[in-house]
Amino acid sequence: MSSSNTDFQFAYAAWIVALTGALGSLFFGEVMKLPPCTLCWYQRICLFPLVAVMAVGIALRDRRLGIYAAPLVLAGLGIALYHNGVQLGWIPETLTPCTGTSSCGEKQLELFGFITIPMLSAGAFAFIGSLLLFHQRQIGNSTHE
Repeated sequence: MSSSNTDFQFAYAAWIVALTGALGSLFFGEVMKLPPCTLCWYQRICLFPLVAVMAVGIALRDRRLGIYAAPLVLAGLGIALYHNGVQLGWIPETLTPCTGTSSCGEKQLELFGFITIPMLSAGAFAFIGSLLLFHQRQIGNSTHE
């Protein structure tokens, strides 16, 4: 059964959020010279391949796109939430893998006085996951029409 372009509108939106997040993290690191901590690297490990995985799924019109993107989204969201817990002081920094030049508990950037890089990451992963859920629901509904 063929799928129309509207069947993948949520997948396109999720891909745009993932691409924006990947480019944003590169901007923070390469242009603003903010060194990523270990937890930031782990989040990047989930985000960067997600851009490619979703691009291939969209190009192939694979109806299982949300299913095989889910592990990267869930892992990235989990790490981002953990990182937020560290920065908010809910989780002791001694329980982090950070050993590099940048501390996992350090807030290198605060937009509007409270939005940190791990908050942006958690928001992006949550938004991507939500869009992929909408995508799966739309794909499921279009097969029954």
